[in-house]
Amino acid sequence: MAESGTLPTGFGELEVLAVGTVLLVEALSGLSLNSLTILCFCKNPELRTPSHLLVLSLALSDSGISLNALMAATSSLLRRWPYGSEGCQVHGFQGFATVLASICSSAAIAWGRYHHYCTRSRLDWNTAVSLVFFVWLSSAFWATLPLLGWGHYDREPLGTCCTLDYSRRDRNFTSFLFTMAFFNFLLPLFITVISYRLMEQKLGKTGRPPVNTVLPARTLLFGWGPYALLYLYAAVADVTSISPKLQMVPALIAKAVPTVNAINYALGSEMVHRGIWQCLSPQKRERDREQ
Repeated sequence: MAESGTLPTGFGELEVLAVGTVLLVEALSGLSLNSLTILCFCKNPELRTPSHLLVLSLALSDSGISLNALMAATSSLLRRWPYGSEGCQVHGFQGFATVLASICSSAAIAWGRYHHYCTRSRLDWNTAVSLVFFVWLSSAFWATLPLLGWGHYDREPLGTCCTLDYSRRDRNFTSFLFTMAFFNFLLPLFITVISYRLMEQKLGKTGRPPVNTVLPARTLLFGWGPYALLYLYAAVADVTSISPKLQMVPALIAKAVPTVNAINYALGSEMVHRGIWQCLSPQKRERDREQ
């Protein structure tokens, strides 16, 4: 662990400051937008529907990612990890669990939208609650495995954030990586792409689809894809051949996903957007109650 006042290997003073500042902006942006979304779901009865429950699950997981980024930003500005080895394990578990929940919640929303718009039956509460329960139970399960010995949490190259340790090119890491990536990245990405593609085919004949069918899949691919490529490279080659600064790029890209998701799923939805405006406008909320 780096001592206070020393710089991580491969980073200069301005570079550490820049990473910490970017993480701080991403954390505050994602946390504020997703917290506002959660608040509006709790206060606006119109948003308490099965389909919006899936969006609420995504907002909760993205808030967790932003909180994780906030801790990383604080540590980066301090230029050290101040929480010890046990804190690193907790930080890694919390970050990994919320990342998996975010990815799987995006896939659940895609399937829910296909079910809502392209079948004759609407998404019911039992199905929505079951999906949310499965998403979080599965995410907690996979995030617990490194604590039990399959995989391992450790600090990233900057030394101020904890995640899966991809520096170990052993059978334990590679077996966990490929199994986890299939069930928690490739499969959710496949479900997301296919769901929106089927929506485009079915609804495109009668007009423009009511939701953005392109951005969700691109967010998963370009938001988490760089991380997946870094881990894949680490499994088959010597990851130290990549500079520490370049290894931090996927983390910075991924921490922006909560903000993009909030803009797409919350601010991009007319009903949610109206609910947020009502939360921010007490006078409008009072007029709606009187009507």
